[in-house]
Amino acid sequence: MIAKLEMLIALAREQHFGRAAESLGITQPSLSTGIRQLEEQLGVKLVSRGSRFGGLTPEGQRALIRARQIVGDTRRLRDEMRASREGLAGHLRLAVIPTALTWASRLVTGFTARHPNVSFTVLSRASAEILSLLDDLEIDVGITYLDNEPLGRVTSRPLYAESYTLICRPDHPFAQGGPIGWDALGAARLCLLTPDMQNRRIINRHFMEAGIGPAALIESNSTVVLVANVLHGDWVTILPDDLARFLCEGKPLAVVPLKSEGAAPAVGLIAPHQEPYTPVLQALLDEAEGLTRPSA
Repeated sequence: MIAKLEMLIALAREQHFGRAAESLGITQPSLSTGIRQLEEQLGVKLVSRGSRFGGLTPEGQRALIRARQIVGDTRRLRDEMRASREGLAGHLRLAVIPTALTWASRLVTGFTARHPNVSFTVLSRASAEILSLLDDLEIDVGITYLDNEPLGRVTSRPLYAESYTLICRPDHPFAQGGPIGWDALGAARLCLLTPDMQNRRIINRHFMEAGIGPAALIESNSTVVLVANVLHGDWVTILPDDLARFLCEGKPLAVVPLKSEGAAPAVGLIAPHQEPYTPVLQALLDEAEGLTRPSA
């Protein structure tokens, strides 16, 4: 039954029989047979079929909610039994907004130093995608903004408050003074993250509050691309302070603070709301809390 519920989750996620089968490492006929057997067991039609996948039926949508709960509970039970037998061990899948990757590294390296039998997969993803991946059980935890856009029912551990800096070449006029205001950037040659990134939406809001509407002539979903553009051309970009200093270290670039206005966005670790947590996930939540706890 669990394997068939996982088939339903994969099909809802991929919206395509072939891709769903591939994601599970099975053949498409095996997937189709498994879905039909699940329909027979439940006594309802779950999938609208034609020449291609036609979506889930209303009954299929309700079954999907319960399937995610059952599969999630089963995985947690398995992890708890493994921890009782072997100690903290296993694999955690972590999705992170691009601007928080340096903090993800701190969290993961500190955790694995204390728990060497736990491995990680770390993915860079937009905030909306992180929530979708959590819902689909494709990741175990995420690092994202906590208070800027709705998160749904999750458990969170704050990591840091995001402050912003402008990156430019050392000979740029912006590099000659101290902190600069957002209203000074109206004519700047900007390269910024793409609009699907929540960081970009926050930056746009700062511009709007400053009464300006500058255009980003280069957009990318990669912070490395943004810094490379500044390094090789007459561009400026805006990134969180911690990430900016990491990417600019050892390079002929200036990191100039932007004047803060209002509350800084909070970034933290999120996990599906569940009690009790598996021992591994609880340890990771404790690790995140320890990162921000003042040292004695």
